[in-house]
Amino acid sequence: MTVASLNSSRATITGLGLYVPERVVENGFFDEKYGRDMSTFLVQQRNIHRRHFMAEHQATSDLVVPAALDAMKAAKVSARDLDLIVIATDTPDYVSPSTAAVVQHKLQATRAGTFDLNTACAGFVTATDVASKFIVADERYRTILVVGAYGMSKYFDWSDHKVTSVFADGAGAAIIQRTSEITSNGEPYGILASQLATDGQYHDYMGIYAGGTKHPISDETLAKKMHLLQFTKRIPPETNGRVWPELTNAILDRIGCRVDDVDHFFFTQINIGSIQETMAKLGVPIEKAHNVMDRFGYTGGACIPMALADADRAHKLKKGDLLMVLGSGGGMSMAAMAIRWGYDS
Repeated sequence: MTVASLNSSRATITGLGLYVPERVVENGFFDEKYGRDMSTFLVQQRNIHRRHFMAEHQATSDLVVPAALDAMKAAKVSARDLDLIVIATDTPDYVSPSTAAVVQHKLQATRAGTFDLNTACAGFVTATDVASKFIVADERYRTILVVGAYGMSKYFDWSDHKVTSVFADGAGAAIIQRTSEITSNGEPYGILASQLATDGQYHDYMGIYAGGTKHPISDETLAKKMHLLQFTKRIPPETNGRVWPELTNAILDRIGCRVDDVDHFFFTQINIGSIQETMAKLGVPIEKAHNVMDRFGYTGGACIPMALADADRAHKLKKGDLLMVLGSGGGMSMAAMAIRWGYDS
């Protein structure tokens, strides 16, 4: 492949998959556990009716593998075809080594390089951006598995009903491959543009703060529950509703499109209010936002690929559709991407 042909190529999603563990937990579980009406808030303010929790014996890699196999089947590729595996997660199997190495072994994808990536709940969009650049920059990378995975139930402080009732477990996977196909109008398919943004002043507002070099596991950190998910300060609730429209308009300007040209929006699935606010600011019908938090709860870095895979399964995505994908998470990390969809779902 020549440099010219390499530069004319783009990365595109050719297959999607999702997996949620078997245990289904309805809102009523929390009503009973905490002796209060949790369901009304969860349905009205979060659009959450149920979610899935991991079994005790499961690790994050056990969520990744079935989602990956689902995506590989959809893309008609095998483990031997994988050149790279990127796992976006902030709930890894281990602090070290990478969960991606575990997944490579479980899949027997012996040709694939591996690494993990952690930008919290913006992880899948960030990892897809990284994978697309590998494909465009280096002809050796033709087929990349990207997975967003979340096993946050293992990090619950069960005394905190606001966390345990919202967060959940799952994984969403995508196969990213090279394409040079263009539409009948001469427009490219695949990943058109992306943008990453971080406001690091919020790095200590929410997270799992024990187990790293700053706060190794000790009697003190265990007593303070720093090894569990904590919300130590309140991120301004208007953050997503302010930044998501800004990122959307910035990317659309770069690709020469208008907001009305976008066929589907996929957002981090933690707060239906932020999604509604963003769509209203953009002047776009809420029906263009595909949501899955009603069935799956909040699955962090997995929620966007799960939403994509769910829309794919529902045959909502048509070849040539323009997708806007916006993720945000602790840090405060944000990632946005425009995709010209390359096949009929």
